[in-house]
Amino acid sequence: MIRTLRIIFSSSISYLFVPVRMKAAAFLKRHYLKLLQFIGFLLLWQIIIVLFNIKEYIIPSPLAVFSALFNPEVAAAYLWGKQISATLTEIACGFVVSAFLGILIAVIISWSSLLRSIVMPLLVFFNSIPKIAMAPLFLIWFGYGIIPNALIAILIAFFPVVINTTTGLNAVDRDLLDLVNYLHAKRWQVFIKIQFPNALPYIFSGLKISTTLCVVGAIIGEFIASDKGVGFILMDSQALIDTPPMFAGLIIIAALGLGLFGLISIFERLLIPWQRVELA
Repeated sequence: MIRTLRIIFSSSISYLFVPVRMKAAAFLKRHYLKLLQFIGFLLLWQIIIVLFNIKEYIIPSPLAVFSALFNPEVAAAYLWGKQISATLTEIACGFVVSAFLGILIAVIISWSSLLRSIVMPLLVFFNSIPKIAMAPLFLIWFGYGIIPNALIAILIAFFPVVINTTTGLNAVDRDLLDLVNYLHAKRWQVFIKIQFPNALPYIFSGLKISTTLCVVGAIIGEFIASDKGVGFILMDSQALIDTPPMFAGLIIIAALGLGLFGLISIFERLLIPWQRVELA
């Protein structure tokens, strides 16, 4: 009886993990060249550091960077704790507000030509202002903390969402619009059933751009007005001429950007499965 239960249990576990193994095998088969290139780059980097005896304060070795990134004592206290959570909070707040405001403004300016003539010049004006020039004002108004950094991320990231969403809402086949108008469809029906579904690929394109810009905006804010976060780590490490944490911080920033980009891509596949775009 016990042996039978063991067989059933092991078979169940194997069955559950078969898709995972298959996906992992497919991923390795598809991307093994890129993985080999990345490993080769790290090996070449390490060899050059050793052969030419390059000082760590100039360029650290990959081993020193990964030691700063994964060392339990250093990473837990310096990198993986409140620093990453602060930056991630700023990025998340900036992205959510940017997505909401961007889509809302796009709907407004697509709904009415009068509103478009009023709102678009204001958007272009605010987008033309260097966001880093507004950081000192946010520091005066809101002080140090998450709010000014999230605001900088919002100002940088919401404009692509507006432009892409507006383009998608207006990029509807005129023959289709003539047909539904002939059938006496109401304005909100045309918007919900035709314009908005047609704009979804454009919206997700804008959101993907917005994710990376939110990361940039949050880091810029932390350079100027912050006492925590990954950007603060970079500035603090620069003052100490401690390059391994700086490179570790850059890796974390890239990982945050890639993770958010991948999350939006997953939602895109779930919501618009007919729009499959493969990344090289």
